[in-house]
Amino acid sequence: MKKLIIAVAAVAFLASCKKDYTCECTTTGLGLTSTVSADLGKQSKSDAEDACSAKVGTPVTGFTTTCVAKEK
Repeated sequence: MKKLIIAVAAVAFLASCKKDYTCECTTTGLGLTSTVSADLGKQSKSDAEDACSAKVGTPVTGFTTTCVAKEK
């Protein structure tokens, strides 16, 4: 039982580690593609994903933007 608790604690600790992330956004439309990256700094994976998805912004007719958080 003690080993199980230690293993669970180790996994929880590693899952909550903060790492450097960038947000890579790709916009396509009218036959063009543009990719832009933004530094998100050190944060947890879920915080980086939330911050990156917030960068999508207001959709423009004829254009599609997708943003993905990537670990450096």
